[in-house]
Amino acid sequence: MRISSLFESNAPCFSFEFFAPKDDAGRTAFRRALDELTALSPGFISITCGASGSRRQPSLDLVKELMADGRFLVMAHLTCQGQTRRALESELALLKGLGVENIFALRGDPPREETMCADDDGAPRTGADFVRMVRDSGLGFCVGAAAYPDVHPKAASPQADLDDLKRKEDAGARFLVTQLFFDNGRFFDFVERARRAGVSIPIIPGIMPITGFRQVTRFQDACGVKVPDRLRTVLERHQDNPEAIADFGAAYATAQCMDLMASGFRHLHFFTLNRSPATRAIVLALKGFHG
Repeated sequence: MRISSLFESNAPCFSFEFFAPKDDAGRTAFRRALDELTALSPGFISITCGASGSRRQPSLDLVKELMADGRFLVMAHLTCQGQTRRALESELALLKGLGVENIFALRGDPPREETMCADDDGAPRTGADFVRMVRDSGLGFCVGAAAYPDVHPKAASPQADLDDLKRKEDAGARFLVTQLFFDNGRFFDFVERARRAGVSIPIIPGIMPITGFRQVTRFQDACGVKVPDRLRTVLERHQDNPEAIADFGAAYATAQCMDLMASGFRHLHFFTLNRSPATRAIVLALKGFHG
């Protein structure tokens, strides 16, 4: 099933993102989160490619495991930064052989342990180039791509970021999932500017429930995510009380999602960090309110 078909309906659709666990404790936590969130009937689940392009094989192995399970519509993330064209073609063929129909194509960060493959002239260099490569592979994938409400930290300007987004659509992306954001006003403004720039494919909000003070500051530094002053004030006040921050984070994200859905964004993608309590509480509240 192609994920893009889910967005043709106005019925609420929730999806969850996971990553490949690193050890036995991580695998136990992942399985618990997967089982608890699967009970909420997600539209699809996605598996990341590994931070900074690392740990690609465990991610591919996890996709294989989930495809064999048969309960899930799975979207596999792939990044092109630092990879040869031949390696990417091999991974795409492998995923196709597993029955995967949906690819989230990203530029990504260069692998920490490797250098860029500068001598591979056929390798895609940008997210749009990689989207085009996946589209032109002849393997029939439905391709998703990333969008950045707070502007990609490496973009030359907000307009350059929008131009890049339009290139992704023109290259074959069928939907966009955004980076996390904490200010719906900035998201709505971003969508309006994207539409004026000619982007017409579905834009799916990416939501991450706040579970810790350091988590928020880390994403602000690494991804350029803007933290509203009122939110920062509350988090700083309770930074030494993890339980209070987790409770507040779930409440904040629930209100954020309610506002998004009331504004017509019925499809939401949750970055779970392989944990279920906050995401589960939010989705149960949304299902109770929206049926």
